[in-house]
Amino acid sequence: MIVEEKTVKSERIYEGKIINIRVDTVELPHKKYSRREIVEHPGAVGIIPITPDKDIILVEQFRKPVEEILLEIPAGLIEHGEEPCQCAVRELKEETGYTAGKLKKLSEYYSTPGFSDEKIHIYLAEELVEGIAQPDENEYVEIVKMPINEALEKVRTGEIRDAKTVVAILAYFNFCSRNP
Repeated sequence: MIVEEKTVKSERIYEGKIINIRVDTVELPHKKYSRREIVEHPGAVGIIPITPDKDIILVEQFRKPVEEILLEIPAGLIEHGEEPCQCAVRELKEETGYTAGKLKKLSEYYSTPGFSDEKIHIYLAEELVEGIAQPDENEYVEIVKMPINEALEKVRTGEIRDAKTVVAILAYFNFCSRNP
C-alpha cells in the first residue's frame, strides 16, 4: 500500500548559497510519525550539444564531493525567476562558448528524490555556432569534443559516471530512434 505522508512540522536547519536543508515531521498511518531530511534545490539544466558531424561537446571538471575529474555535459543551476530553457542557453554559452540555433527539451527527472527535490531538465542543442567560453569566476573546465557514439561507449564502460550526462546521452539516443 502506498501512503502519502502529511507534513505536520517543517524546520529549515540550513540556508546556503546553492541549497537549503529542512527537516519535516510527517504523519504516517496509525498516528505514527517520522522525520525526513530534505535538501531544497533550485533545479538545474543539462545540455547535450551536438554538432552537424554528430560530435558531442562535453566538459571535464574536478568535482570536490567525489574528489575526481569527471566528463560531463554542460550544465548549471537555474537562477531565481529564470526559465529552464533560458538557463540552458546561458550555461551552454558560459561553459563552452557555443550558442544553439535549435534547442529542444528531451527530458526532466528528479536526481535523488529520496532526500532532494532537485529536478534536472535535459535539452538537446543543435545548429551550434562556436564562440568563446565565459565560465564563472571559480569555474575551471576543459572542453572535450568527441563522436556521440564514443560518448555512448564511455557510458557503457563506466568512463562517464555523472548521472545527468548518462541520462542525457541515453535520452538523445532514445530521441533519435523515435525521430530518425
